[in-house]
Parts: sequence; structure tokens; C-alpha cells
Amino acid sequence: MKFAHLSDCHIGGWREDELKRLSIESFRRTVDICIQEKIDFIVISGDLFNTSYPSTDALEEVVHSLKKLKDENIRVYIIPGSHDYSPSGKTMINVLEKAGLCVNVFKFKDNKLQIFTDKETGVKIAGMCGLRGGLEKFNYKNLDKSNLEKEDGFKIFMFHSLIKEFLPKKWEMINVDDISVLPKNFNYYAGGHPHFIEKKSFKDYGIIAYPGPLFPNNIMEIEELNHGGFYIIDDKLDIKYIPVKLKDVTCLKFNADSKSVQEFQEEILRKIGGLDLKDKILTLRIEGTLAEGRTSDLDFKKINGYAEGAYTILKNTYKFSSKEYEELKMMEGTVEEIEKQIVNEFSKNVKFSGINVNKINEFVNLLIKSFDKEKDEGETNTDFNNRIIRDSLDALKIRDIIKNVNRENKVK
Repeated sequence: MKFAHLSDCHIGGWREDELKRLSIESFRRTVDICIQEKIDFIVISGDLFNTSYPSTDALEEVVHSLKKLKDENIRVYIIPGSHDYSPSGKTMINVLEKAGLCVNVFKFKDNKLQIFTDKETGVKIAGMCGLRGGLEKFNYKNLDKSNLEKEDGFKIFMFHSLIKEFLPKKWEMINVDDISVLPKNFNYYAGGHPHFIEKKSFKDYGIIAYPGPLFPNNIMEIEELNHGGFYIIDDKLDIKYIPVKLKDVTCLKFNADSKSVQEFQEEILRKIGGLDLKDKILTLRIEGTLAEGRTSDLDFKKINGYAEGAYTILKNTYKFSSKEYEELKMMEGTVEEIEKQIVNEFSKNVKFSGINVNKINEFVNLLIKSFDKEKDEGETNTDFNNRIIRDSLDALKIRDIIKNVNRENKVK
């Protein structure tokens, strides 16, 4: 007997088309590997999709791959993860199950969690879903584990939650349940939800394993993992991690502290220009505070040109700022004075095509005054909102413009 354990595929999760394609291709590649390895069945521990209502393209690709597995008599057992459920409790997993492409093992009968038996191997499988915000913990509190723990044979328990025994130090402030919420006496616990790769053995619990994402789902995961993967396990509980590597990754980090924007840009260009980036994923983590110049002066178009040939370029500038901006954040004065300073400062840094900067400042300040009103005594919310809208339109002279347009149309 041999089965595969994958989780957190998050198909459809990337906004960038290039990475969205890699996410789907990772699932395709995994299916092909499982067929080549003559896997008996696959367990997917939640978050097959990144949303409860995936795009037509994402759904079409998943259906095609699941049909391919079905044609090879490779069964698929799945639980919904926190991303698979809609706010109303709907999940596309049930649609796939109705089509005969998988089995959703998160089911109750007579208030007890059901146990499914894989007919070809005799393996028993049960599972609990994951919910947004870790709300599945309330399901565990009410879970009757007696039937699960008494069941004999080789057993797999699927779950989509972070367990305290696996909590990384950097997450130690997160409140999560410990291993005791899981039913005992299973051979293998197929975990999902945290995007790290780890497995441990526990007395009375067998092996608990997290395979991590099938494909990284954000720039930080690309930097840390480079690629995704999954586990293949046999009846002796020998576990093999199978990497699914589609592209090479180059990760660069730059710090702007004590540099002018020109110096900083030249440093980035020199580094990128000396690398072979053909068909690679390039990540740029840009941090620090410029000593001179504005962050908007950093020419990313030119930087992208130096990385020509890269499969895609991902940038993280969250901690990138300029000294001018830092000084701006430390302004002193009344609220009105600070508002005016902010408007004036940013109008200098933003280019308005064909519009006088002073006119922009005038409009913005008029709008601020229009919004800076309190509700009159006895005034309803609707009347107050309408008054704010009316005053804002007057500040921008929108109503005068509309009157002029209507007058011209009448003349015509």
C-alpha cells in the first residue's frame, strides 16, 4: 500500500498570471508523479482552492486532473480547508464529490464523525475540516472520539489546523490547541494549514505530518521554500518528501540606509546585471531609509529591464522609505496645520498631467473641510450623509459643471 499526502494547494491564489499558472502546473505535476509512482490513493488536507468560488479556469484544471486520477483508479480523499468554505458554509469540494471525482471525508452520521474505508487497501480514513480564524476548535470540543479510537486496522486522520506541538517560536503568541484534541490510535495524521514541512512521532498518536504548500502562496514563502511538494507514505510509514520544483528561484535583498536613490539604484542594477536570470523567479526585498531622494524616484522599469529573461519578478517594498517621508511622519502642529503640510508635501512628489498643483491643493483642502463636519442634533444619518456629499460636490464645483453641461445640451 502506498498513498500520497498533499495540502494547501491554494489553486487560483496568485494574482500574477505567471504564478497562477505555476500553481496549477504544480497540481498537474503532482498528479503525474502519483500515477508514475502507482499510488493507491491521495489524501488532500484542505485548501485545494484559494477561495470557495474558484475561477472557471482553476476549476476546469482541477476537474481534468481529478478525472485523470479516477481513470487510473487512484482514489482521492479530501477535507475542506479554511479557504474552501464560503461564509454561508458552501464548498466546491461537495461539487467535485457529486461528480464522483473525490470523497469529502468530513461527514457526520448519528452525531459521530464517519470513518471511510478505502476498498482496495482496507485503510480507514476520517477527517475534520478547517475554518476561518481557527473556529474548527469548537468542532473538536464537541467531537465524540470513541468510535474513531476503537476502530481497528491501518487508520489515517486528516485535519486542517495548527497543533501546539508544532508551533514555531515566531508564532508562540498564537493560541492553538494541543495534540489532545485529535483522536488517539491512528497510524498517520495528515495535517494541513501551516505552510511548513515537518513531521513528528507521538505516543498514542503515531506520526503527525505537515507537507507544506504544494506551491508557495506569497513572496515570503517563495523566499523561504523556493518551491512546494508533498509526501509519499507506505504501509511501513516510511515517508518521502517529493519536491515539486518548476522554476529556479533567485532571492535578492537590498538595504537603502545612508544611500541616495541614485546610489541605491546603481547598486541594485550592478547586482542584477551580473546574474543569469533566464526563466527564473526573481524576488527583490527592498528595505531601509533613503538618505536622499524619494522612493518614487527608484526606477523599477529600468530594474525590470536589467532582469530581462526572468520568468517573473516579485518586489517587496513594505519596509522601504525615504528620509523625507520619515521627517514627514514626525511633523508637529495642530491637526489643520499637519493636514496642510501633508497635502503640500505629497503634491510635490506626485506628477499631475496638465493640472496646476496649487489647484490640486485647493481642492484637497476644500474636501477636507467638507468632510470635517459633525452631525447636527436631531439630524438623521441619511440627511447627514447627503449634506456631506452636497458640500463636497459644491467644494469641487461639480454641480456647477453639471449645470453648464445641461445648459449647453439644451442650446444644442
